Amino acid sequence: MRFQATLALLASLSLSSLASTVADVEADLQNIATQTTTLDNAINAFPNTGGSLLNALAIHNDAVNLGSAIDKGTSDVNGAPKPFSEADGTTVLQAVQAIEPTILDTLTVIVQKKAAFQGLPIGGIPALVLQDLQNLNASTFKFEAALISAAPTDLIPTATTIESAINSAFATAIAAYSS
Repeated sequence: MRFQATLALLASLSLSSLASTVADVEADLQNIATQTTTLDNAINAFPNTGGSLLNALAIHNDAVNLGSAIDKGTSDVNGAPKPFSEADGTTVLQAVQAIEPTILDTLTVIVQKKAAFQGLPIGGIPALVLQDLQNLNASTFKFEAALISAAPTDLIPTATTIESAINSAFATAIAAYSS
């Protein structure tokens, strides 16, 4: 009997430590914002001519780091109690709204830099950029779906407007690197 009680206590402690909170999601959004800004800055700094393989690979690493941050955010949203309260939903939505312009800039500028990546002396970088875009798009799609499923009903229209803008920018960037 004592063993069962101990096992039940350990199981409940394990489950409670696996649950996420809205505070975790907010921290994830801050990390996503930081990683997005890092990627955006690296892409904007990449020269239109004369770029280096080292800088291109740094952009790839930044994209991978952003993808990991987004995936963690998705996991935490999925582990948090839903729906979010109105106050929490509003805070999360405002955090996403704050990131949106940087995401859109990143996706716009990466299209503008395609010729610069193609001009590198070692081929394959545009294919790597395409892979990064596809991976980030997949991660972002899951994160968007998780956030929208957790949002209070009255915030969903605003959230889906942001989702549409980001998805459209991804589609444009992926199409540019697919041709």
